[in-house]
Amino acid sequence: MHRIGFTVFPGFQVMGFAAVTAFEVANAVAGEAFYELTLLSESGGPVRASAGFAVETEPFGERVFDTVMFGAGLAIEPMTPGLLAFARQSMQTARRVAAPCTGAFVLAEAGILDGRRVTTHWAFARDLQSRFPKLKVEEDRIFIIDGPVWTSAGMTAGIDLALAMIEKDLGPDMAHAVARKLVVYHRRGGGQSQFSALLELEAKSDRVQSALDYARRNLREPLSVEQLAEAARLSPRQFSRAFRAETGQSPAKAVENLRVETARTMMEQGRHSMDVIAAETGFADRERMRRAFLRAFGQPPQAIRRNARSEAA
Repeated sequence: MHRIGFTVFPGFQVMGFAAVTAFEVANAVAGEAFYELTLLSESGGPVRASAGFAVETEPFGERVFDTVMFGAGLAIEPMTPGLLAFARQSMQTARRVAAPCTGAFVLAEAGILDGRRVTTHWAFARDLQSRFPKLKVEEDRIFIIDGPVWTSAGMTAGIDLALAMIEKDLGPDMAHAVARKLVVYHRRGGGQSQFSALLELEAKSDRVQSALDYARRNLREPLSVEQLAEAARLSPRQFSRAFRAETGQSPAKAVENLRVETARTMMEQGRHSMDVIAAETGFADRERMRRAFLRAFGQPPQAIRRNARSEAA
């Protein structure tokens, strides 16, 4: 039996329990209790979540777990000496330690993330890097595995983290079966972006949205301002002004973001060569695509593909 200790604290965010549910469903699919789940807190007893209700917990104690997960909150709360001591102890005794979302701040404060690659919710990533400069924070990742330490982005990314653990423990078929029961995508790759270019743009008018839809359907084309303006049924000057007012970006920058996002997805799927991906996404050649990836992610396409392959291994 694989023992999982899930650590909570006053004001924890209940979305973290989505990961707990994934392990519960794995037991149901397997037909046996492969995972034993225990809610932990420093003193034990009832602990109130940010949503207002309380859950019953056991104190940290000396019990040894195979996996220890540290829950997250809506904000970075002060950390007690007892919580930090338990994080250090877990690093010595558990097979793996996991921190979805802001749980990474607990591990960082405990001093066990120095020199490691980590991620967290995009809204807290720069704060994490600023507070703990010895970390290698990759803010645009769904989850990262660095030795025994697993960290993930926020909210639903905890499900991806749990599914990756289930896949590691019980194989890809079991992870796929659990994902189907949860009615979620099988598992987003750890290297997949937390961001969506279309969500970031947030067009407010039907005309600008029509231009974005046209661009997404025709990424192989040059996609000039004139083409996009025609799709929006506006003059090029009116379109450029309206587009920037609604999205905060120029049409050219938005198109590049769409191309990069689509190219990155194709790289993570691993079915096409770099030349094919560059052509399909309208970059024309690999060098233009490389420069766009460096602007967007600070990494070349080869690094993105290499990370995706290592996560899948």
